[in-house]
Order: sequence, then C-alpha cells, then structure tokens
Amino acid sequence: MKICRVHHVAIICSNYELSKDFYTRILGFKAINEVYRKERDSYKLDLCVGEEYQIELFSFPSPPERPSFPEAAGLRHLAFAVTNIEEAVNHLKQCGVETEAIRMDEITDKKFVFFQDPDGLPLELYEA
Repeated sequence: MKICRVHHVAIICSNYELSKDFYTRILGFKAINEVYRKERDSYKLDLCVGEEYQIELFSFPSPPERPSFPEAAGLRHLAFAVTNIEEAVNHLKQCGVETEAIRMDEITDKKFVFFQDPDGLPLELYEA
C-alpha cells in the first residue's frame, strides 16, 4: 500500500457560526463551498488551506461529546489518499485491520473506505 498524501480532515462542530468565524477569520482558511443540508439541519463548509482543499467543517444540532465516534463535536475522521483502494483494503485486511465496505462518492465517482485505528479513531482511505 502506498499512501500519497492527506486527502482531507473533517471536523464536526457544535456551534457553526462560531467555528466558521474561527476557521475563516481567525485562522485565515478560505471558504470554497458552503451548503446547508435541510434534511440533516446541518451545514457543510469546505475550507482551503494554502492552495489545497483540506478541511470540511460540519455542524450537527446538539452533537454528543465524544473522542471520535459517532458524529459529534471534534475530529470526525482523517482521510488519506491512495492510488488503488482495493490494494489498500487488501493490505489492511492482511494486517488484521477490519474495514467497512468500499463505497463510491456520488459527487466525484471516487472510491473510499472507512476503518479505525486501535483507539477507535475513524480513518478513511480515498482513491485519488
């Protein structure tokens, strides 16, 4: 398995406007796309760090506190870009790491898969 680079970091916040202000005004990240998802009563804000899209900021109504699982305030998951998702999943399984089923991103038509680190932190491999 060859990991190419970090694909993105997703962060779930409990106060969208406060977090949006922090990441854009205070840290200087550029907002490149903002979507309100009525069915989930939540926002998704795509942020650019430097020249690359790297952070997704999500809001959910009254998220439960947690270190990393399920959807809640704090780090949602880390995603790593790979060149071949099937090879990567096979490698993980050979190493005794369980993965979820490979899924297809409906927007980009790229494959991705989730798994966890030993502490339960959700991780993602994304085929680049």
